[in-house]
Amino acid sequence: MQVTGAIVRILETKATTGGFESRSVHVKTDEQFTQILDIQFTQGKVVELDKFSPGQKVKIDINLKGREWTNPQGELVVFNSIQGWKIEEVK
Repeated sequence: MQVTGAIVRILETKATTGGFESRSVHVKTDEQFTQILDIQFTQGKVVELDKFSPGQKVKIDINLKGREWTNPQGELVVFNSIQGWKIEEVK
């Protein structure tokens, strides 16, 4: 899947003690009813965001991710995330 829009902000890289890195970019989509999406890049892909800045129009290839978790009250919760794996400027 792909998302196109303008970069609103790029967050700092977060690292865990296990060596996992993630970094988010917030993108305002080009759709009729615009959305602000938090798209997460992980591991070696976090440096891809260094080439971009707020206001730039981009196209991002994404994967939708989801997982189930049972909370302490025994309720099933589903978490969704948007993972970016390629980003390029739209001219």
